[in-house]
Amino acid sequence: MKSIEVKGTARTIAERSSEQARALKAIRKNNGVPCVLYGAGENIHFTVPAEGLRNLVYTPHIYIVDLIIDGKKINAIMKDIQFHPVKDTILHVDFYQIDEAKPIIMEVPVQMEGLAEGVKAGGKLTLQMRKLKVKALYNVIPEKLVVNVAHLGLGKTVKVGELSYEGLELLNAKEAVVCAVKLTRAARGAAAAAANS
Repeated sequence: MKSIEVKGTARTIAERSSEQARALKAIRKNNGVPCVLYGAGENIHFTVPAEGLRNLVYTPHIYIVDLIIDGKKINAIMKDIQFHPVKDTILHVDFYQIDEAKPIIMEVPVQMEGLAEGVKAGGKLTLQMRKLKVKALYNVIPEKLVVNVAHLGLGKTVKVGELSYEGLELLNAKEAVVCAVKLTRAARGAAAAAANS
């Protein structure tokens, strides 16, 4: 998995919630994003310039984050992100420190591979789940999960329970459909014509 560097500055948390709210508002007004790092014993509160998160957030890729907080480097993953409901700006990001001996949970993009049999017969291939939730040691997690669809006939699906990857535990519901070849009108017509001939 690729890594990306994010630089931040530690911040102190005010005792009173009204002061805390004012501080967070001031950070956002100055194009900063309040962040929290969990899993490091004591949570670390820090601020990152909004521009410094762009390549991490607005991308289909997943990354290990090299967090540099006041010059100290910590390996982490992005755990959660909150956007402004109207402006779509980043309001807050949670990171989780990586422990090399403990599995982490991450969403990994799905990539379909191969030309499905059902597509050759006039069907339409659709990807129902763009990402799958996996649990594994961070150094085992791939950049993407490849699903071979060459065998997939008309009206057939690939479900989470049919997939397996070495060293990874898939956490989505086993019955959830990852991808499917749907019948199109043209394929239905061809199938009906074949049945009547």
